[in-house]
Amino acid sequence: MKIILNNRNEEFDGESLTISQIMEIKSFHFKMLVVRLNDILIKKDEYSTTTVKDGDDLKIIHLVSGG
Repeated sequence: MKIILNNRNEEFDGESLTISQIMEIKSFHFKMLVVRLNDILIKKDEYSTTTVKDGDDLKIIHLVSGG
């Protein structure tokens, strides 16, 4: 499947993956994340059940805090 991940073209094996699976493949293990799938905000407890399909636009944004 081909998707847009953080404004870059990415290709993954299979027809669909969950957001959690994509985060594992890409080694996104940050604590504070904002996830949007096709401009819809996805809650953390939905990462393992929300499916990403061919042509989807996924944004996984790592929030940084500090002083």
